[in-house]
Amino acid sequence: MKYTGVWIDKDKAHVVTIDNGKESFSTLQSEVEHFSAKGGSGQRFKSGPQDVVKDSKFLEREKHQLKQYFKTITENINDTDALVIFGPANTNQKFKKELSENYNALDSKVKDVVKTDSMTNNQIMAWVRDYFKSN
Repeated sequence: MKYTGVWIDKDKAHVVTIDNGKESFSTLQSEVEHFSAKGGSGQRFKSGPQDVVKDSKFLEREKHQLKQYFKTITENINDTDALVIFGPANTNQKFKKELSENYNALDSKVKDVVKTDSMTNNQIMAWVRDYFKSN
């Protein structure tokens, strides 16, 4: 059996694969930009005119970059028998949603989606090893 654990956030994904007792570790960098919308003008008068910064352009670009990032990850883990997704924030949930919408074969292999803190590479490998040992 081939087990895979993916620790994921917006910057990178650490992929741990356990194939017949042999462990491998790889890191996939994302190309998701961190946007900081700038603009708008305030005046010293409270009721003065103000420019509105539209976030929709930034959010749409981020959505497409995440979709490409998730595609890269799925291409690297496509041949697994069991998958666990974990990590901080909401990127792990977004990845699971992308799998359920567009990658049904891989989605059926997802055992769990777990929220965890940031970890070192050794902690990530140990976490995946312990998860599949207990399940």
